Amino acid sequence: MNPNWRSFLESAEGVFAADTTDLLNFGDAAGELKSAASGTVVVPLTHLGLLEVTGEDAKAFLHSQLTNDVNHLQEGKAQHAGWCTAKGRMQASFLMWRSGERYMLSLSADLQESTHKRLQMFVLRAKVKISALTDSMVMFGIAGPQAAEVLADAGLPCPADSLALIEDNGTAVIRLDDSRFIVTGPDLAMAGLWQKFTVKARPAGVPAWRWLDIKAAFPLVTLATKEEFVPQMADFEKIGGVSFHKGCYPGQEVVARTQYLGKVKRHLYRLTSQTPLAAGNVLHSPDNPDQSCGTVMTAAASPAGGYEALAVVQANFAHNVRVGSLDGPAVQAVAVNP
Repeated sequence: MNPNWRSFLESAEGVFAADTTDLLNFGDAAGELKSAASGTVVVPLTHLGLLEVTGEDAKAFLHSQLTNDVNHLQEGKAQHAGWCTAKGRMQASFLMWRSGERYMLSLSADLQESTHKRLQMFVLRAKVKISALTDSMVMFGIAGPQAAEVLADAGLPCPADSLALIEDNGTAVIRLDDSRFIVTGPDLAMAGLWQKFTVKARPAGVPAWRWLDIKAAFPLVTLATKEEFVPQMADFEKIGGVSFHKGCYPGQEVVARTQYLGKVKRHLYRLTSQTPLAAGNVLHSPDNPDQSCGTVMTAAASPAGGYEALAVVQANFAHNVRVGSLDGPAVQAVAVNP
């Protein structure tokens, strides 16, 4: 991430993780979580990276690589999309949007570099340029009952519909759902916006946003879960991340066959636990001792105490799930889309 932006956040009492770009908190992790549950928060989304794809062939290139329909992505709209291996396993997930003739791809920061390099391998002779914008662009998340008011007070537009997008002088506002927005723009402009946002929204760290993702059942692929799941295991098609009417893309045959044969045994579940959970944690069930029954995708401390997570779990063993081993701590699993 931009070192000047990191210094700015540290001057605002932001505390970063030692080994990642995650901004952990602003001095009161528990209080920030409670504010995320009942109040309005603003979160620097330092756990996300941003790629820009431009060029005469950008639309056709992305349409041929991603799980969603890029040809019909309109300006002013965002959509979810995945990028799969030839075996149909997701190696990245994106929130993507179009800005004029540019295509913006937000993804987990720990996958940005490898995704950038591997996507570049498939460009070949196409007129496409892929650029990393993490050092020049900043992303905020704003969530809560006063989120729209916070945007208005900062002089920013408020999209009316989910996954709608409005751009204003280089700053984009994307509405994720009823009470969550992403704001992205040039780093030089964002310090001023931060001052305006924090008048009514409480600064919070990335764990608060991860908890909100869990609440919203948003399955983000990270380095810990890269190539673990076909999209339907993470219920990715249920958030509009897969088109079953477009042409070929890597893994398309596997994804389509999985959909039409209806043989997906693993789905997205919310977990609750009294012990810490982390992305990549392997899940087991004593009822199925020969192999694991799932994997954690996203985890965070809960405002109510304990921990919560999204995980891909084999449905017929979800009633009896342990973390790490057959005799590990028990967790409760509830299907996101029963």
